[in-house]
Amino acid sequence: MEEQVFQERAPLSVSAAMNLAKGALEALTVKLVGEISEFSNKAGYKAVYFSVKDAQASLPCMMWINRYQSLGIELKVGMLVELTGRFTLYAPKGRMNFDVFGIEIAGEGKLRLQVANLAKKLQAEGLMLSEKKRALPLFPERIGLVTSPRGAAVHDVLRTLRRRFPLAQILLAGVPVEGENAPAGLVEALHSVEAAGAEVVLIVRGGGSFEDLMPFNDEGLARAIAGASVPVVTGIGHEPDTCIADMVADLRASTPTAAAEAVSPAPEFVEGLFEARKNTLYSGATRRIEREMLAVANIATRPMFSDPQMLFATEAQMLDVASERLHRAIPLNIERDKVALDRMLNRLAGSGKTLLGRFESRFSLSASRLHDLSPLIILGRGYSIARNNEGSVLKSIAGVKEADAIKVELADGILGCCVNSVSYIEKSTINWED
Repeated sequence: MEEQVFQERAPLSVSAAMNLAKGALEALTVKLVGEISEFSNKAGYKAVYFSVKDAQASLPCMMWINRYQSLGIELKVGMLVELTGRFTLYAPKGRMNFDVFGIEIAGEGKLRLQVANLAKKLQAEGLMLSEKKRALPLFPERIGLVTSPRGAAVHDVLRTLRRRFPLAQILLAGVPVEGENAPAGLVEALHSVEAAGAEVVLIVRGGGSFEDLMPFNDEGLARAIAGASVPVVTGIGHEPDTCIADMVADLRASTPTAAAEAVSPAPEFVEGLFEARKNTLYSGATRRIEREMLAVANIATRPMFSDPQMLFATEAQMLDVASERLHRAIPLNIERDKVALDRMLNRLAGSGKTLLGRFESRFSLSASRLHDLSPLIILGRGYSIARNNEGSVLKSIAGVKEADAIKVELADGILGCCVNSVSYIEKSTINWED
């Protein structure tokens, strides 16, 4: 019956048939996922044209230029996208297109878009400017290391630092480098090694998928690295991998080992540096010695050094003049002093005679009186002196008693006597002439 109805209808024109199909297709809005295989965005065109595909099919797409520009997404071949739109027909060419209303990055592509947008934001704020990158210390004594304590990266870094610069102290902060809480742990570890006195900080991890490296695309970690008080070096993943942390770091190394090499001086560099310093010191010392030798040679040509007598010539002449004056002055002074001494001796001799004459008469008078009073003179006239045993002169009979031994001193000797009797004599009866 249906076949009979269809046969009874009048045939349609090509344009009518296309319009019928176009109306049927455009009434259906669908959402699909595919990989961009071709892309064209030519200047002056009203739309962008691209194709999406999967393993079994390919679909041509178009999107009006105003819609595309409002997305803020730059489509590239190989991107996995999620499209929202409707099928449509271009009647003049009989070509079917997928009219795209909206585009979202699908899967890993979506993550990459988020990372790209964050990179643009941080770059606009100046966090990635090359002039803000700090120079690494040449010989860091304390190196901070932020990484997983169980991965291969930590061993690679420690082995490299031990080989190249064993003098450095390693401040290790072991934290998870994957998972939802990894960014907060990385930020806290960075602050910890800073507070511990690190002069430079390494943030490293081994390779992994884009999703595995997402903690290093965290905005909070990026701002912590940019605001760190010391230089930060990153060594995340492998050579092709680049994270936001790499972009804001002071230095991005391709691998953890390369990061360790970046903060440690190579032995040959140290040897070269010491050799250069040695040559500089040698050259400086040689030039200084040559200058001083030249100065000494110039001084040695002066007359006072070529003829040592010139140094004391003036003083020697002054000494000769003084010696001559002294030889003339000494005899004159001695003669003058001798005359004055003789004159003083004569005066002293005259004064002495005058003084002696006055004292001689007094001395003679005193001598005469002393002679007259001398006990010897009295003894010579027939008198005697009686003394007790102690040698004291007996002036009265009160000082003796019978049987006492006394001594009687005469002019020519001493008599030892014994008192037989003691009697008093009246003074009026003494005859001094007897």
